Amino acid sequence: MSTTGEYVPDGAGGRSRGAAGPWWWARRRSMVLDVVLAAVSALECLVEGVAFAEKTGVSPVVAGVFGLLVGSLLVLRRRWPVAVVLVSIAITPAQMGILLSVVGLYTLAASDVPRRIIAVLSGMTMLGTLIVTFLQMHGDLSSGTYHAPLAAVALTSVLAAIGVTAPPVLLGLYAGARRRLVESLRERADGLERELSLLAEKASERAERARMEERTRIAREMHDVVAHRVSLMVVHAAALQAIAVKDPEKASASAQLLGDMGRQALNELREMLGVLRTVPGPGPAVPAVTAPVAEPAPAAPAPSDVHEDSGPCLAELHALVEESRAAGMHVEFTVEGTERSLAARVETTVYRVVQEALTNVHKHAPGARARIRLAYREAEIAVLVQNGPSDGAAAIALPSGGNGLIGMRERVTALGGGFAAGTTTEGGFRVSALLPA
Repeated sequence: MSTTGEYVPDGAGGRSRGAAGPWWWARRRSMVLDVVLAAVSALECLVEGVAFAEKTGVSPVVAGVFGLLVGSLLVLRRRWPVAVVLVSIAITPAQMGILLSVVGLYTLAASDVPRRIIAVLSGMTMLGTLIVTFLQMHGDLSSGTYHAPLAAVALTSVLAAIGVTAPPVLLGLYAGARRRLVESLRERADGLERELSLLAEKASERAERARMEERTRIAREMHDVVAHRVSLMVVHAAALQAIAVKDPEKASASAQLLGDMGRQALNELREMLGVLRTVPGPGPAVPAVTAPVAEPAPAAPAPSDVHEDSGPCLAELHALVEESRAAGMHVEFTVEGTERSLAARVETTVYRVVQEALTNVHKHAPGARARIRLAYREAEIAVLVQNGPSDGAAAIALPSGGNGLIGMRERVTALGGGFAAGTTTEGGFRVSALLPA
């Protein structure tokens, strides 16, 4: 693109994107080509100028110098194609500058000059060539013994004018259209490359986000499985220590219960690891870690369904409550509405909410009474776990990472439900969740 806003084609009518050349040339090769064309054009105009001077009586020196100057203007064809064509039209009566006219028309047609200007200047060149050719032929034929018909002279002049003007204009238009097409395709390719780069970045972000969500889900499952069982085991271990001497029979029962809980915790962990290590494939998947309780899944579960679909259900809530009662907690469990089967992820979420709430009671309110209310409604299910204040018993040292309530909220909101937790006016704590059934 020239400094005047006009396109500067190279010798083949295309656009150079190589190293920048001097002045208005895009490449040094283009500059060399224009200098050579200008030298040839200057030599042609010199010869034609001297011949014109002999016919008209003008000084050959003046005509020769004028021809050199006019012909050398071809070196400016890329910078000012309109000016070059206008000069070639102006010197048409002197019958010089054929190369200047042809190359100038080609450059003009290949540039970004408006089409109406190209049409006007091409028409002016054709008309000038037609008039000069007609007068020259008519004069030459009239001076001889043979007199050609005027129609033949006119037809020959028209063909000559078209032959000199049309080919460079059409070739230039083709070269300009081809160059614009190439530029358009290149711009589209660049735009597509940028879009692909953005899509790759977004895909990488989505993959990273998916990995983080999966890690959070795995951490939440590990917390739910381990925290409840281990908390009950610690509670039973403390009770066993207190009654080991006073009541050996009760101590033996507590020790057996403690072992059962440990085995249950190990089985749940093995089930989870078996799902996590399942090898995906078109056929049945084989878990890398064999769980003694869970059967191998028929196919690899989708990432979004890992754990939730293979987790506990509402029918296991009674066993969960009995475990807490066996640990010495007074738990009241009521069910409202007609019990029915719900979506697997909904049942697992309700179970985990109750499980984590009971775990928190064991941790933070030893000896407190707990109340669990499960309500089946037409399009939703609600669960409430509330405990009173501690009865003053010494709290058992249990580590807490503060992730229990966060995990419950994440589970519930992921299914489009509502979750609330906080202290009560009586000094206890309340956890409630409402999920679409």
